[in-house]
Amino acid sequence: MTCNGCRKHVEETLSKVEGVTNATVDLEKAEATIEMESHIPIEKFQEALKAKGGQYSIHQNGEHQHTHDKQKVEKPKGKGTGTFYCPMHCEGDKTYDQPGDCPVCGMDLVEEVNLTATSETQYTCPMHPEIVRDQPGDCPICGMDLVPMEPDLSAEEKTYKKLLKKFWVAVAFTLPIFIIAMSEMLTSNPLENLLEIEYWNWIQFGLSLPVVFYATWMFYERAYRSIKTWNLNMFTLIGIGTGVAWLFSVFGMLFPDIFPAQFKTNSGTVFVYYEATTVILTLVLLGQVLEARAHSKTNSAVKELLKLAPNKAIKVVDGLEEEVSIDQIEKGDILRVKPGDKIPVDGVITEGSTTVDESMITGEPIPVNKAIDDKVSSGTINGNQSFLMKAEKVGSETLLSQIIHMVNDASRSRAPIQKLADTVSGYFVPIVVIISLITFVVWAIWGPEPTYVYALVNAIAVLIIACPCALGLATPMSVMVGVGKGAQNGVLIKNAEALEKMDKVDTLIVDKTGTITEGKPTVEKMDAFGDRFRESEILQLIASLNSSSEHPLAEATVKYGKENKTELLKTEDFSAVTGKGVEGKVNGKSLALGNAKMMEYANASLSKEMITEAQTYQKQGKTVSYLAIDKIVAGYVVIGDKIKETSANAIKALQDKGIDVIMLTGDNHETAQAVASELNLADFKASMLPEDKLKEVEKLQENGKVVAMAGDGINDAPALAKSDVGIAMGTGTDVAIESAMITLVKGDLQGIVKARNLSHKVMRNIKQNLFFAFIYNTLGVPIAAGVLYPVFGLLLSPMIAALAMSFSSVSVILNALRLRTKTIK
Repeated sequence: MTCNGCRKHVEETLSKVEGVTNATVDLEKAEATIEMESHIPIEKFQEALKAKGGQYSIHQNGEHQHTHDKQKVEKPKGKGTGTFYCPMHCEGDKTYDQPGDCPVCGMDLVEEVNLTATSETQYTCPMHPEIVRDQPGDCPICGMDLVPMEPDLSAEEKTYKKLLKKFWVAVAFTLPIFIIAMSEMLTSNPLENLLEIEYWNWIQFGLSLPVVFYATWMFYERAYRSIKTWNLNMFTLIGIGTGVAWLFSVFGMLFPDIFPAQFKTNSGTVFVYYEATTVILTLVLLGQVLEARAHSKTNSAVKELLKLAPNKAIKVVDGLEEEVSIDQIEKGDILRVKPGDKIPVDGVITEGSTTVDESMITGEPIPVNKAIDDKVSSGTINGNQSFLMKAEKVGSETLLSQIIHMVNDASRSRAPIQKLADTVSGYFVPIVVIISLITFVVWAIWGPEPTYVYALVNAIAVLIIACPCALGLATPMSVMVGVGKGAQNGVLIKNAEALEKMDKVDTLIVDKTGTITEGKPTVEKMDAFGDRFRESEILQLIASLNSSSEHPLAEATVKYGKENKTELLKTEDFSAVTGKGVEGKVNGKSLALGNAKMMEYANASLSKEMITEAQTYQKQGKTVSYLAIDKIVAGYVVIGDKIKETSANAIKALQDKGIDVIMLTGDNHETAQAVASELNLADFKASMLPEDKLKEVEKLQENGKVVAMAGDGINDAPALAKSDVGIAMGTGTDVAIESAMITLVKGDLQGIVKARNLSHKVMRNIKQNLFFAFIYNTLGVPIAAGVLYPVFGLLLSPMIAALAMSFSSVSVILNALRLRTKTIK
């Protein structure tokens, strides 16, 4: 289940079953937990749910499936230009195929950025629109010059233009109503010389019809739907407030005799509030226009990323080059990338060398040198050299597409802090309606003459000024902008919860290989113990065994073997022993390669001399792997892995922020200590298996620590998943990335500093928004009710209240947009 409204409905329904003491529904797990005095058959719960009209089913020890009541919330299906969702996430990550209104809060659904790259300009004939060409030219039918086709507008732009059109219609009819109403305040009203007030009232009524029944009728539709479904929201208040004012005015003209003298002017006509109604509706519509315009900027980061995706590529077939559309590229195709061109898909360079500007994905401005076998990513920009590449990932598999997909998902997710706003919003509208009624009663009893007029005006002002949308928008707007900002800086946030938790992290666990170090190990030495085997034999056996492994250390030995022109032999019965090493058979010999624990696993004894010789390298921060042949330790290989240039500065920056940094590595103690000493890390643990890392995370969490875990390998996946915030290196394995909540595209620790700073800025922005929304409503409602009148003689006009309400939501969005200007270092 993803709908909070239905979650609440199910909880209430289950709780009312006789014998149930408590019922809670977990949206993420899709589970209902029911506490009961004695056992109740599952069928009884199913009957209770079905009796409520929704299509629900609940299964014991199984999964709770749910679909919405179609009459209430289901939207028509169709081919939309994207996926549409509520900007306030009223229904979690529920989406719609077509634009419309949120069935819970009534706001316009916004469009998720489509993953399809923007197509290039197409040309058509002004006389024959069925003629469409990719290039300019002549129409084959009439010979006229083809003209560029207008690009399709996004749903946001269409909504904005539609609202803007209605706004100008509202202004055109509201302005004369306002002039007529304000003229009554003049000592000698010039309009009364033309017509009596009674006729001017009828003119105001006629002018109000286009405003109420065309330009702003959607507000009343939303208000009606909110009351019908009891999803009370901002439009409930607007609909009641302006609806009462307009209907009062109509009845005042049609049946003036039923109203007391307090409601009448000196000429005997009843006071009408057409100007208040139309001005309020027009101002609310103005707020909607400004919101629609601002919404289009909140996901501008994703739109900018989308622009990076090229539409064309040069494909090389049998030595001939041809330009093809991006969607025609398949895995394995050879592509040529010319100087200055965008790289079309993810792949590997097969011929040539160049420099590539990857700043749009990693956030780093310095171009990166690329040569044969180096990987390149879609959307990055080639430097001044042409090269050939083989396509490895196309379409939605490319890094750029995955980034956009991840940002879209994260933008729709809910941060835990939003629960506070949701709780308040749930009680907000009923409380405001009650305050409005109390305001009317108080003014009617104790207010000055005409008491009922004051009572009505102030009650309407209370309804109009209250703004639950400001509360609802406070969190999702900041999250949307923050996630996009992170993507531009190479920090990919999987969900909003990660953003919030990252700001609370006080302990960071980091892996060594590929996280602190480059993850590009190189063989520095290979030797045999004793005289039984030559160094060349040890090299051949190690390289042959490792040819079946994908571990970075294994790749380094295979590469070293090829550089030394070593013939690789066939490997049989190969298997990897997690956290220890690998084993298999080569040329009839049983081999085991790995650390000391691997030797113990293979029943191969290490002598003190062997351990001492290995330690001389390990103390320098090198990794030593032993080779056992038929259970006898015969040789070893020394592998070095350079510490990343950014690691030391990043760790210091995190420590300066009060974060304890702990290194956990599967390497031996001497190697770990050498690396820790170079980085001034006081806390580290060596020889850690995957389960040991997991236990360490659990231990720290039990001690009240908020733990982030950064790693890049399969062996890090359990700890990444268990930690409060899992951080994966983008250069690591897919398993690690899937297990993490944050992915660093560039794959260095400086990205963690960026993630922490981004999290802090987003959370501060959210708190600013929530503070503004709470203060606005806390102060605005009492002022509208007239609490300042006894002391200062001040009252708030419903029209001013409408203006304040409209700009409250807009101000929250504008504050969130300030995140776009922040520098993330």
